[in-house]
Amino acid sequence: QLQLVESGGGLVQPGGSLRLSCAASGSTLERYVIGWFRQAPGNGREGVSCIRMRSDSTSYVDSVKGRFTISRDNAKKTVYLQMNSLKPEDTGVYYCAADYLGSMCRLSGSHYDYWGQGTQVTVSS
Repeated sequence: QLQLVESGGGLVQPGGSLRLSCAASGSTLERYVIGWFRQAPGNGREGVSCIRMRSDSTSYVDSVKGRFTISRDNAKKTVYLQMNSLKPEDTGVYYCAADYLGSMCRLSGSHYDYWGQGTQVTVSS
């Protein structure tokens, strides 16, 4: 069974950068769509970005376009989320998730079958 572990969160000042990692075990990732989601206190879960591993197609929520980049390392079974020009509103717990045999990259969490435990990102001065 696929397991996902996020890392790379932390405290950063506005305008700073972080790179989150989502490391997979238990399976290779070719048949999955991997998504990044976040949840701020008092808010619902929001899809941030996703990548379809077979086609390398990606998608981003409008609020992070031009600032965040999703990428992968197949050999390491890891998906990254590079976050630049961070803003206080990017604060939240970031989760990665996997959609088995997903036909397209989607930012709705209901499509995802496996979830990591999350990593906290705090953007504050």
